[in-house]
Amino acid sequence: MKTSRIGIIGDFNPANPTHIYTNNAIHHAAEALGAQIDVAWLRTDQWAEYERFQGLFGGPGSPYRSFEGALSGIRHARENNVPFLGTCGGFQHMVIEYARNVMGMSEAAHAESDPDAPCPFVTPLKCSLVGQTIAVTIKAGSRTAKAFHAERSTEAFYCSYGLNPLYQHRLESAGLVISGTDANEEARIVEVESHRFFVGTLFVPQARSQPGSPHPLILAFCRSTVFQD
Repeated sequence: MKTSRIGIIGDFNPANPTHIYTNNAIHHAAEALGAQIDVAWLRTDQWAEYERFQGLFGGPGSPYRSFEGALSGIRHARENNVPFLGTCGGFQHMVIEYARNVMGMSEAAHAESDPDAPCPFVTPLKCSLVGQTIAVTIKAGSRTAKAFHAERSTEAFYCSYGLNPLYQHRLESAGLVISGTDANEEARIVEVESHRFFVGTLFVPQARSQPGSPHPLILAFCRSTVFQD
């Protein structure tokens, strides 16, 4: 049986349903792949041996205990071609890590934790998406579209912050492809095409996973951790 280990960057809270969904979704994908996938939650305020994992997952549930701790795990995945999937808070921190360390925007910040930041890269959404289920249009030919086998999906959101639209075009011109948008053409999925698997979703795909029917994006991510060739 194929095996892998996935480290979830986040501060596990059993009372947070999205954390339970995350564990369950990975289990559903493992069953579909006929693989054993071990999961470990990695506290953001503690040093972690990222090298021990075949995949890293940016979990929902921000603000994290350590902003910098979350960014360090995402940076490790990006720079070492380690499969990474960030959802909700994971998406938000993924775009900030990219802005800081690829685009050179050292002051890129999250308005939730730093409301007076000079470069608010993640800002409050015009309308909170907490508890909303909305349609997302997926860019044809993208990694995400290939995972979904579709160019449209309806997904569950749990967030009230997202990528500041003022930086959307700059982010994409720097290589982080916006592969999913909402009806207002605001970023809801991002990815790096040259990476083995480096995808972020503002929605929480794991909320839609079921036994015997894993979410296609979770399945694609888990497959990339199990089959590393």
